[in-house]
Formats: sequence, C-alpha cells, structure tokens
Amino acid sequence: MIILDENIPESQLWLLRSWHVTCHQIGLHEGRKGTKDDGILALLHRRRQATFLTRDDGFYESKLCHRGYCIVVMNVSPEEVAVFARRVLNRPEFATKAARMGAVIRVSHSGLRVWHQGSAHELQIAW
Repeated sequence: MIILDENIPESQLWLLRSWHVTCHQIGLHEGRKGTKDDGILALLHRRRQATFLTRDDGFYESKLCHRGYCIVVMNVSPEEVAVFARRVLNRPEFATKAARMGAVIRVSHSGLRVWHQGSAHELQIAW
C-alpha cells in the first residue's frame, strides 16, 4: 500500500490513482489530519509493507529504516510528486514492495539518495 502524507496535494493522489497506483492519504483514508510524525511511524508499523510518500525532510534519517515499511521523501515541488513517485516505483531497485522494504529514499531532480536497513553508507543513484 502507498500512503501519502497530508503535505502532498490531493491532486497528486488522484493522478497516481489514474495510473492505477493504489494509494491512500493521511487525513482522508488513513489516520487523522494533523497526525504527528511519531503517529505516522506507528501507523506504518501497523500496516503491512507500506510505502510512505512525504515532502517532510525530517523523515530522511537512516535510523528510520525498518523491514516493515519504506519511506520516500519527495524533494520536488508539490505538483511533481506523482510523476517522481511513479519514476521511483518503476525503477528495478524499487519496483516491488519486497525490494522497497527497509529503505528510506530521498527523491530529487538529480537522482535518489537511499539508506537501506543495516547499511552504514548512503547510496546515491542518478536518474
């Protein structure tokens, strides 16, 4: 399941859904509006193999790697989130839930920066 943070415009949710990406949004389908970061982490622990998309840079920390979920921090404009999310989800390294689990990914125009659970080093991937 893809879960979008409430800081991502609802238009991006509908765009992803139009591409047949099953996703829910905090405050609409999951949790409540205004859910704090620790509440979102608790939600991710309860969901099975969730991928959480956010624009909150505070989630890009290696200590947040967990085998039960993936966090994707979108460092792009709000109107670009769906396009870049699709690019990430179509990459061979992240195309399946199993491949994404345990990763914290930062997405930008220049590429991806990735922490994997158990890794001491950040990985950089160019588009």
